[in-house]
Amino acid sequence: MIFGIGIDNIEVVRIKKQIDDSIKFKEKIFTAKEIKYCESKKNYAESYAVRFAAKEAFLKAIGTGWSNGIQFKDIEILNDKKGKPVVCLHGKAKQIKLDKELGNIQVSLSHLKEIATAIIIVEK
Repeated sequence: MIFGIGIDNIEVVRIKKQIDDSIKFKEKIFTAKEIKYCESKKNYAESYAVRFAAKEAFLKAIGTGWSNGIQFKDIEILNDKKGKPVVCLHGKAKQIKLDKELGNIQVSLSHLKEIATAIIIVEK
């Protein structure tokens, strides 16, 4: 059964500007694994932007927004061995998943030169 669905779009140039202007932005928003992955890509800004969008989409799917003390790094977007994106939760986000007895989290990422989009489906 579906608990919630979230979608988010973001302009790649907006995230690129934040990344290029401040190293603290990356450290505040993304985990070390996310940074390593994104920095390995030629079009790194697209990879960062789509992960940012996925974090926002997840919060929409669980219906909390940025309330309840969730931090950006509590939501980690990685890839499995075959390249499929996966959501890994930590801290307060993980606790909310447990408290609400949520199940699988499906994520789909897509990005173009200018726009990054993420869709999250949270099962119950």
